[in-house]
Amino acid sequence: MANPRIPYVMSSEHPKLPPMQGKRILVHLVVNVEHWQFDHAMPRTMITPPHGRETIPDVPNFSWADYGMRAGMPRLLDLITSRGLAASTSFNAGVIDAYPQAAIAMRDAGWEFIGHGMHQKATNHVEGGEAALVRACLDKIEGFTGKRPRGWLSPGLRETVDTPDVLKAAGLDYVCDWVVDDVPNWMTTSAGPLLSMPYNIEINDSIIYAIERHATGEMLKRLAFTLEQFEQESHDTVRVLAIGLHPHLIAVPHRIHEMAGMLDLLMASKNTIFTTGADICDWYRQACPSETSPAR
Repeated sequence: MANPRIPYVMSSEHPKLPPMQGKRILVHLVVNVEHWQFDHAMPRTMITPPHGRETIPDVPNFSWADYGMRAGMPRLLDLITSRGLAASTSFNAGVIDAYPQAAIAMRDAGWEFIGHGMHQKATNHVEGGEAALVRACLDKIEGFTGKRPRGWLSPGLRETVDTPDVLKAAGLDYVCDWVVDDVPNWMTTSAGPLLSMPYNIEINDSIIYAIERHATGEMLKRLAFTLEQFEQESHDTVRVLAIGLHPHLIAVPHRIHEMAGMLDLLMASKNTIFTTGADICDWYRQACPSETSPAR
């Protein structure tokens, strides 16, 4: 089959899913909170060097992300918590040491912590082994929050060929890397079924503003069109509307109003519920147990 982990099924042929608490559009806010290491090459750049050769330290591009953790995070936290909304953080475990106040604030806000590597780089491909790295991240987050993460989102969504097997063996319930559907799907792994959780590379500020370089307003426009389509499709079943967010992108002064507009648009719909990856996982597991799935 084309996809080695998830059997092919057209979305129109999925079993009809029950609403979650009476709602058929499950909104999952995923705030990617990252530690970009000062003495390493930056995982993404906004400013190119005038001489054409990258340098370390890369002060301007490091500062771009560092600004988000200092000034952007308070804005995002305020917008989400003041509205009483559920959210998840896709969380580099190194943030606990690098940005402790932000980590504490998210923990105190009750956000779900999703494993996202130790630092923002291709951390699945490390000396010492991927399994050890995953365990170290989960242990560090559990020690800080008191809860072991149930989900994982690889930095840059990059995996090795063994990543799903490693994640399931580490006790994780779901992974957000496989952006193949608007509902969860069971994946095959050597350690048993793992849930593929919908994520988004179309309504994602990193794609829209750092890669595609659109003008402010594009993300809200895409969300409005997506919500309109999901409103139509949700007459028959459920859709998961995941939104990828980064403090240094959506929470800068000239875009934070757009984030507020997105939240207000979603809250105005009678069909939406704000939830977390763990709650979606539990809802889907009850509605579609893995033993009934072709991916068992």
